Amino acid sequence: MSHSNIINAFGKADVYHSCFNPNILRGKVAFVTGGGSGICYSICEVLMRHGCKTVIASRKKDRLEKAAAELSRITSQECLPVVLDVRKPTEIMAAVDAALSRFGKIDFLINGAAGNFLCPAASMSFNAFKTVMEIDAQGTFNVTKVVFDKFMKDNGGVIVNISATLPIRGTPFQAHASSAKAAIDTLTKCLASEWGQIGVRVVGVAPGPIAETEGMTRLAGNMQEVISQNIPLLKLGNKLDIAYAVLYLLTPVASYITGHTMIVDGGDWMTSNHTFSMMTARQSKL
Repeated sequence: MSHSNIINAFGKADVYHSCFNPNILRGKVAFVTGGGSGICYSICEVLMRHGCKTVIASRKKDRLEKAAAELSRITSQECLPVVLDVRKPTEIMAAVDAALSRFGKIDFLINGAAGNFLCPAASMSFNAFKTVMEIDAQGTFNVTKVVFDKFMKDNGGVIVNISATLPIRGTPFQAHASSAKAAIDTLTKCLASEWGQIGVRVVGVAPGPIAETEGMTRLAGNMQEVISQNIPLLKLGNKLDIAYAVLYLLTPVASYITGHTMIVDGGDWMTSNHTFSMMTARQSKL
């Protein structure tokens, strides 16, 4: 039984024991956008520790190459870095062709490329809103369409769209990202209904507050602890919480799940006070 350690937001080590056979994804190949860093890096690590080869894709070549080398070193699995901008279909096509040339197939697609920042809607530029929509929503469709056309249309597969809990509520300062993630959630349902009959499952994972991510590290002082006190499980999540949720959805035990976006947030969406006044107070402390 494999296990991983990660330090949570309060400096304590959480130990994750995998319930799955370490070879459950043996022989499989995953194409992961945003895989060079953050949550998607952890997703790649967990998949590779369970026998999967990966292709990691993003715009930053140096970061990708370093991440691929490290992932291969710690998991003894192959990891191919490919440079692309999810807004540019021609770059996606070249990257997918490179993946198919190297591995011959793409069993899993993880759409994790995203952009975000805190900004009141009244202060947001037209281009800022457009950029996040293009990276998150349009980018998810672009990569999915290319992978589907080039492989999954004839061979089946599983697509996991990384969403967020933002669109569940009207989250202040997140009009752009909330709109983009809502579009992704709807896309997940639409594609699941269209492609299920040809053996393609389409699912999503919506992370809540996750420690050691770019968004959480922007919060000053004790804000992470304050946020955690409003979560039913009284703690922030870890990247591995999301990674293991993705692993579960890719395994045969989830073979009857499609069109669903799994919320992984410790219950935060039910109880947390993300009102405008609360968020404004938090912002004033940054």
